Amino acid sequence: MRILISHFHLRTGGVTRVIEHAAAALAAAGHRVLVVAGEPPRQPLPKGVGFAQVPGLAYEEHRPAVGSTELAAELIRAAREGLGDRPDLWHIHNHCLGKNLALPEALCSLAQQGQRLLLQPHDFAEDGRPGLYARLLGELGGGDAARLSALLYPLAAHLHYAVLNDRDHSFLAAAGVPLDRLHRLPNAVHLPPPAGRSANPFPGRRLWLYPTRAIRRKNLGELLLWSTVTTEQDLFATTQAPKNPAEQPFYRRWVALAQELGLALELELGARSDDFSALLAGAHALITTSVAEGFGLAFLEPWLMGRPLVGRNLPEITRDFVAAGLDLEGLYKRLEIPLDWLDRDRLRTAMDRALADRIAAYGRAQTPTASERLWASSVHDGHIDFGCLDETAQEEIIRHLAAHPRDRNALRPEHLPEAASGTRLAHNRAVVERDYSIAGYGRRLEYIYGSLVQAPVDPTLDAADGTTLLDRFLTPERLFLLRT
Repeated sequence: MRILISHFHLRTGGVTRVIEHAAAALAAAGHRVLVVAGEPPRQPLPKGVGFAQVPGLAYEEHRPAVGSTELAAELIRAAREGLGDRPDLWHIHNHCLGKNLALPEALCSLAQQGQRLLLQPHDFAEDGRPGLYARLLGELGGGDAARLSALLYPLAAHLHYAVLNDRDHSFLAAAGVPLDRLHRLPNAVHLPPPAGRSANPFPGRRLWLYPTRAIRRKNLGELLLWSTVTTEQDLFATTQAPKNPAEQPFYRRWVALAQELGLALELELGARSDDFSALLAGAHALITTSVAEGFGLAFLEPWLMGRPLVGRNLPEITRDFVAAGLDLEGLYKRLEIPLDWLDRDRLRTAMDRALADRIAAYGRAQTPTASERLWASSVHDGHIDFGCLDETAQEEIIRHLAAHPRDRNALRPEHLPEAASGTRLAHNRAVVERDYSIAGYGRRLEYIYGSLVQAPVDPTLDAADGTTLLDRFLTPERLFLLRT
């Protein structure tokens, strides 16, 4: 097949890695692959994979002022030059995020011309990105939600969707995407083996390593909590600081608190290591405390390094992994602390304000029961989930535990689990290698592509209901103060 894969850019990051894995697997299987993006790749693409720069694909702030018709023509021209003809199939990443306002209508034009499209959203403007959604609704939809839905979520027999997880699959199905045009496509997982000998950089200490860039939704306060109630043998660490200037004040707050309390915590450890894989493999265990993920590589990668994973579970993300056979018994769904340790009125006010602000940011009216639903989902039996708190409340808890270490007995769970057995480590590694390898990803892609290539062409486009999709993402139970 002649396959065109498109994204806004090929900078280092998750979507670029997905494209690299897909292109490598498809080229190895004998397909002709052309990757197009708004700017050149930062690193060479896999052997046998072509590249074409289409400036009109770049982010809205950086692309030339071309309209959707011109962008569609540019894409066709790049395909003919790179593949010799129009593609048999177009695989488009993150078309509906709002990063490029010409792309959705250009894709609808291609679909109306009979081009077969696989649209793969990794992220949604409806999910915690109200600024992007407002731009889409105002500038692309003209304030009309139905028009916006028609451009972002077109439907036709020769237009399919691929999603990363069961949550997104169920949300798009509820919005009206037919199941025979909606595919689960989990990312491939690959880590290079350590270049050198794996070693703990802190001899004599048990290193609990959080391999993350410490942005707000990664819930760094929870890592500080565990480092507050640890033993002298244990040391907690992160790998990277946030780059986004908007994240810096929150990060610096945690750095200052850790220094003030003398916590067993090392930050930005990745910047001091030349071999990331060796750092992972040398840890006692890897930990995650994130309250939101797109795909969830953090739940899969540790097992490839032969290391156990502990910390916070995200069932809406991990249920696919568990269904595949992954054993995640070492994770907790909630980290509960007594509500009496907090200023309940201040917290309730903060949650109500955040809920109202989120709804208003999307131009919606709040339902009468939304506030009670949010509180009920956060508080159980006089305890509240630490991940539901904002930084102010989290700091209150950390200071309380630093001053009253015996109160750690009130935590649920009280401590992190001991290391997983060798049998469990081997089992989980086998699951990841079997179901999430690059080769397996390629086979899954070929199956999806095959179903799309065989689909009849219907140039009349229908549309899924974007307002239903937004409703799913805006349910009160999905609000975390760390994502406001």
